[in-house]
Amino acid sequence: MNFVRTLVLACGAFCSASATAQSYPSKPIRVVVPYPAGGSVDILARLVGQKFTESWGRPVVVENRAGGSSNIGTDFVAKSPPDGYTLLVATSTALAVNPSLFSRLPFDPQRDFAPITLATYLPSILVVHPSFPAKNVKELIALARARPSALNYASAGSGTPGHLGMELFKTLTRTQIVHVPYKGGAPAVADTVGGQVMMDLAVVPDALPFVKERRLRALGVSTLKRSSVASEIPTIAESGVPGYEVIGWYGYLAPAGTPRDIVAKLHDEVVRALQLPDVRERLVGLGFEVAGNTPEQFADWMKAERVKWAEVIKASGARAD
Repeated sequence: MNFVRTLVLACGAFCSASATAQSYPSKPIRVVVPYPAGGSVDILARLVGQKFTESWGRPVVVENRAGGSSNIGTDFVAKSPPDGYTLLVATSTALAVNPSLFSRLPFDPQRDFAPITLATYLPSILVVHPSFPAKNVKELIALARARPSALNYASAGSGTPGHLGMELFKTLTRTQIVHVPYKGGAPAVADTVGGQVMMDLAVVPDALPFVKERRLRALGVSTLKRSSVASEIPTIAESGVPGYEVIGWYGYLAPAGTPRDIVAKLHDEVVRALQLPDVRERLVGLGFEVAGNTPEQFADWMKAERVKWAEVIKASGARAD
């Protein structure tokens, strides 16, 4: 009798979950962006959200909850009901870098979320002022080793992908290059263009226009494969630093405990939207590479990224608090 009762309860739970997934969504979906409106994360959320609405006939409301190095919006979703109606467009900063950069976080990046899919990633370009003597990555490494701490690089600020990406570069190449932090990517690139600093590992949208105008020289892109929007630029990995990879990535997550059937339904819809020609064209035009993987693959990806950046942050001594 106990076995039969257990079987009936299990069947009831399964049938209830299936019915919930079949009726989902039955009301508006809120997509939280932990950054201000108008940025690249916000654009991604609105593009995909519009396709949700067209496909499912339910409004998608993009809600910007900026602040705390993206921790405020991320924590809000972590503590939201796990019903599929509150989603997060997360970044590598929130879920891979901040766990080691901050001494304490109000959420657990692994325990508190149900991964849906990696949506996009954004390469960076290692750029130098045209007067800089090194013409490629190998020449830069040789120059940095010959002149320890005589070279410098700009970044958008301590703990940003550009900062940690250059710290990883220094570790792998056994060089010493001085960090010059700025308050944002635009002023960092501007001072590199102006010659106030020697180099910058800047995201494609910030750096590529100046490269095309020959106001900056590109030494390499930060992805393992060449960028689809700048295929003529070699990768840093192929230019003398094997295995080097630094990307800013964006992915969709739900609160932990969200039913698997709903996560699967969300996954299929996000991936479908990302592959639509108009969405791909807009994202590629902004410098993104379009991804899309399984929830399990995304979970493994985030775990590997946390381990990777924990080691870099420890070696660099970077702290946010």
